[in-house]
Amino acid sequence: MKNIKDYLQQHFSEIIADIKLLVQAESPSTNKNAVDHCGEVLQHIFQKRLGIPAEVDTQQHLGNNLKFTFGDDEPQTTILGHFDTVWDTGVLEMREDNGKLHGPGILDMKAGLVQAIWAVRALAALDLLVGQRVVFLCNSDEELGSPGSKNWLSHHAQGSSQVLVMEPAIAGSGALKIARKGTGRYDVSITGLAAHAGNNPEEGISAVQEMAQQILFLHSLNAPELGTTVNVGIAHGGSRANVVAEHAELSVDTRVTCEQEAVRIHNAISQLTPYTAAVSLTVSGGQNRPPMRQTPASTALLERAQRVAHALEFSVEGKAVGGGSDGNFTAAMGLPTLDGLGASGAGIHARHEHILIADIVPRAALVAGMILGNVTIEG
Repeated sequence: MKNIKDYLQQHFSEIIADIKLLVQAESPSTNKNAVDHCGEVLQHIFQKRLGIPAEVDTQQHLGNNLKFTFGDDEPQTTILGHFDTVWDTGVLEMREDNGKLHGPGILDMKAGLVQAIWAVRALAALDLLVGQRVVFLCNSDEELGSPGSKNWLSHHAQGSSQVLVMEPAIAGSGALKIARKGTGRYDVSITGLAAHAGNNPEEGISAVQEMAQQILFLHSLNAPELGTTVNVGIAHGGSRANVVAEHAELSVDTRVTCEQEAVRIHNAISQLTPYTAAVSLTVSGGQNRPPMRQTPASTALLERAQRVAHALEFSVEGKAVGGGSDGNFTAAMGLPTLDGLGASGAGIHARHEHILIADIVPRAALVAGMILGNVTIEG
């Protein structure tokens, strides 16, 4: 592994330049033009570093998805990575301080994508990537729950011997992610009847009062002892203080560790009924990512990662986390999946989002070692 790490260190300035280039191509999930521009920048990096074009999965409203294939042989390693972010254009600026590189989406997860590109570049340059195929599946809507790409991802990942997810490592420890909760998103729309709050309030039916009762019920579905969380993250309703509220809306996030809980939560939310007579209520959404459970196959991948890291003179652990990723889909297909192989740092979805510059080369080398698979580790 030393020769791989040395190669990456020799090209460190180019790796940093690629990370900056991709981060500066800002790509909020809901801005198709911006996301597609970022995709074009990503294609430029792949062409420059690996000499491979993209197979473009064109989307009408969301950003286009990109598939890159390096090599023709089996087995196939699939690398998952998204290039959309939660940040609107112009909110965050790129800056460097105290060994940290800040920027929108740099940790989640553009640096991880670049690290994976350079991992393959190092293997190819050292003539180590023979008898294998590496497929990069880069989607544009992961932060939205991958509504337009999850079937595309599952289709192209079929038959993979391993799936490596370039989501960031766990903050603080740099740990890999061996299990994730399943996730769900629901929207609840409530309609009552408006009336003057002073002159004739008895003629009104308050959607806000109904909303409050529904919030209490939704939060009663929490079962922390089972790892189940239900969170009403957005609640708004009414128009003016002196008007009995006619409309109200809720946005609900759910997290589960097992399919049984996913079914329980979905049934409870999808079958919500009004507490107040004459109120109408509609529910949309559902469970969009199945749980990613630790399996013997994922444990074997973790153990390999630990051996590679040891050869690179650092250590990694594996932990379960509450957030979901596209690795949930491949794990549910029964494919050996290991997550959190991307950059290390902190501040996912926060203004202090950053990566640790010193970890870029070691973690890129870790990915290279995982692609090699059962390789004789050099000292």
